[in-house]
Amino acid sequence: MTVFFDALETRSPAEREAAQMAALPTQIAHAQASSAALAEILQGVDATAVNSRAALARLPVTRKSELLERQKALRAAGGDAFGGFSALVRGPGMSRIFASPGPIYEPEGHTADYWRTGRALYAAGFRSGELVHNSFSYHMTPGAFILEAGAHAVGCTVFPAGTGQTEQQLEALQDLKPSGYTGTPSFLRILLEKAKEAGANIACLSKASVGGEACPPSLTAWFKEHGVDVYQTYATADLGLVAYETGARQGLVLEESVIVEIVRPGTGDPVPEGEVGELVVTTLNPAYPLIRFGTGDLSAILPGSCPTGRTAPRIKGWMGRADQTTKIKGMFVHPSQVADIARRFPQVGKARLVVSGEMANDSMCLQVEAAEAVDGLGEQIEAVMRDVTKLRGSVQVVRPGTLPNDGKVIEDARSYQ
Repeated sequence: MTVFFDALETRSPAEREAAQMAALPTQIAHAQASSAALAEILQGVDATAVNSRAALARLPVTRKSELLERQKALRAAGGDAFGGFSALVRGPGMSRIFASPGPIYEPEGHTADYWRTGRALYAAGFRSGELVHNSFSYHMTPGAFILEAGAHAVGCTVFPAGTGQTEQQLEALQDLKPSGYTGTPSFLRILLEKAKEAGANIACLSKASVGGEACPPSLTAWFKEHGVDVYQTYATADLGLVAYETGARQGLVLEESVIVEIVRPGTGDPVPEGEVGELVVTTLNPAYPLIRFGTGDLSAILPGSCPTGRTAPRIKGWMGRADQTTKIKGMFVHPSQVADIARRFPQVGKARLVVSGEMANDSMCLQVEAAEAVDGLGEQIEAVMRDVTKLRGSVQVVRPGTLPNDGKVIEDARSYQ
């Protein structure tokens, strides 16, 4: 039995990159022609010239907050509920509409494994003929359907358990004896603990694909001790599958039809490999052609390829949120403002704004990395900081490599006790 979902997973990195860059201009042109929102966002862009990562990096980043605001504005005016982002129209080509918190409305295209999660489930050991106990919510949100479609793609049968009703779910697990679970890691733990308390035998469960929450190595180890091999799946309602865990347990392998960049929070500027930043995704899905979509999640690209033989790049996994907007002395300060300050000084590399003090007595210090200590640099940066943020703060110049590689642009170190 093959260990790969398809031959795409073992392409050479060069072949994959060439194929994605060749497909990118077509997707840009399609987005401009089929999505009113992206036609506006990408106005004036020559699609044929966007055939490299460098060219892609010059396009604007669209963040989820902007998508939500566009949806709200058009809905208020009696217009498109999707905010002009969907290339689909209601009818045979759009099978469902979902609502995520916001609300943000997402379309589902009428294609098999629309979110492409079959690849993740296959890597987690799910195989044709098995039964999957799906505990993601089937109510309004797409989580359950995202994983159900993937289970069908690998030939599994699905029990639509949904959320809650723990006793009934334990009864179904004992009666139907599924081998796989999809859902949140927290609910899987509840099921296993309740089963132990009730003396219910659910040893049939041997593997799980979990998402929606962080699943740290300590929790993965706990599941292993209880007989379940758990694998993380990173997917969103907007993008579908982005990355997935394999048996190597070394980061998450990127899905084959997404182009991922890691950018400095608050900007669209790609960071060097290994540096933590915001995960920005361009999808090659024609139904919902999101271009440079900022997920708001922090991660980093890992060097090398997965030991399983999958050759796509890998990310470290979920490392926190990129939106670090903080209120200081009654004023909001955004990561983009910190980036704007640093950008005005070519000698400055990374920058980190540290907010300290007690409540109602805030102070801020901008730490900047600079290879050369230029006379008066701190004072010059302080003046720009006042101009950009309308607040006073100090500047500390440090050597390159001093600041932590954690993706934080604004660190809130205040005491709230």
